[in-house]
Amino acid sequence: MLYILAGILLFGVIVLVHEFGHFLLAKLNGIGVVEFSIGMGPRLCSFVRGDTRYSIKCLPFGGSCMMVGEDADNPDPTAFNNKSVWARISVIAAGPVFNLILALLCAMVIVAQVGHDLPVLYDIVEGSPADRAGLLPGDELIRINNRKISSRRDVSLYLMAHPGEPLTIHYKRLPETSQGLLSEEQEPEKQQTQGIASEHVAELVPEYSEEYQSYMMGVSFMGNYKKAGNPLEFLNYSLYEVKYCIVTTIDGLGMLFRGQMKVEDSVTGPVGIVSMVGETIEEGQKSGAAVLLNIIATWGLLLSATLGIMNLLPIPALDGGRLLFLLIELLRGRPVDPEKEGMVHAAGMALLMMLMVLVLFNDIRKLM
Repeated sequence: MLYILAGILLFGVIVLVHEFGHFLLAKLNGIGVVEFSIGMGPRLCSFVRGDTRYSIKCLPFGGSCMMVGEDADNPDPTAFNNKSVWARISVIAAGPVFNLILALLCAMVIVAQVGHDLPVLYDIVEGSPADRAGLLPGDELIRINNRKISSRRDVSLYLMAHPGEPLTIHYKRLPETSQGLLSEEQEPEKQQTQGIASEHVAELVPEYSEEYQSYMMGVSFMGNYKKAGNPLEFLNYSLYEVKYCIVTTIDGLGMLFRGQMKVEDSVTGPVGIVSMVGETIEEGQKSGAAVLLNIIATWGLLLSATLGIMNLLPIPALDGGRLLFLLIELLRGRPVDPEKEGMVHAAGMALLMMLMVLVLFNDIRKLM
C-alpha cells in the first residue's frame, strides 16, 4: 500500500507542476485565479489567500486552475478573456511547457546516473537482412530513412512503428571495425578515438521473426552507456531523453490510429499508471537508493513528457484545443463566439469523461 501511495504522490506532483504553470502565468499576466486545486471531486481541505482558494480534493487524479472569466464574458478587468491573445496563449501553453521542463529535470537525473546509450552494433545475425546489407559489429547507426538515430531505442521504436518497411540506413564505420567482433566491455567513447569514421549507406528490409513476433533487422547493440564529457553534451543527452518520450508518444498514437495496437492493451489510465509506478518503486527499493531514484526519475520523465504532449493535442477541452481557438483568434483578428467555443469545449469534456470511465474500467479489469 505504501508504494501505491508513492505512485499517487508522483502522479500528483506531475499534475501540480502542470497546473502551477497555468497558475503562475495567470498571476504574471494579472488574471484573477478563483481556485487552484489538486485532485478532483469534493474538497478535502482548502484555504483562501488573497482572491484565490487553494484546495486539495478527494480524487488524487487531475487538478485545476480556475480563472476569472475563463469560459464566459466578464466585465472584471482581471478576467481571462479580457487579456490580450498573447497573454492568454502564454497561460494555456504554460501547463504543458512546465511538464516538459519537469521531464527535462528528470532526464538530467537519469543521464547523470547512467549516461547515454549509443546505437553501436555489437553483433550481426548470420544470414539476416543486416548481414546481407553489409553491416558489421562496431558500426554506429546515424539515420534510418528520414529519422535521426541517437540511441539504440530509436531503432527499436522505428521498427515497431514502421513494421516491414524498406530501410535506408546511414551509419558510421571506423577503420578498425572490419577487424572483427568488438568486446562487450569496450567503451563506445574509446572506440570513437581509434580512427576517423566514414559514412556509409545500406538498404535492407526487416524480416518477421516468429520467435519475437516482430520485424527484425538481425542486429544486437552494445550494452555500454556513454557518460557526458561536458555540460553541453550532458544537456544534449538530457534533451534527447525528453525528445524520445515525445516521439514515442506520437508514434504510439499513430500506431493506435493505424490499428497496429489494441486500445485495451495499450491505453492506461491513472489507476493503472499508479499501480505500475507503485510496483516498480517497490522492486527498485530492494536494489538500493540509486536504482530507486533512477526509477522515480524515469517515471517522472515518461509521465510528465506524455502529459505535456497529450495536452497540446488540438482536442476540445484540452490545452491544445484552447490554443487552437486562440490561434484562430490571432489569425482572424477577433475571437470566436465564446458561446460556440464553450459548447465545443463542453462536448469535448463530455467525450473525455466518457473515455476516462472506459479507461478506468479497463485499468480495473487488468488489475483483477
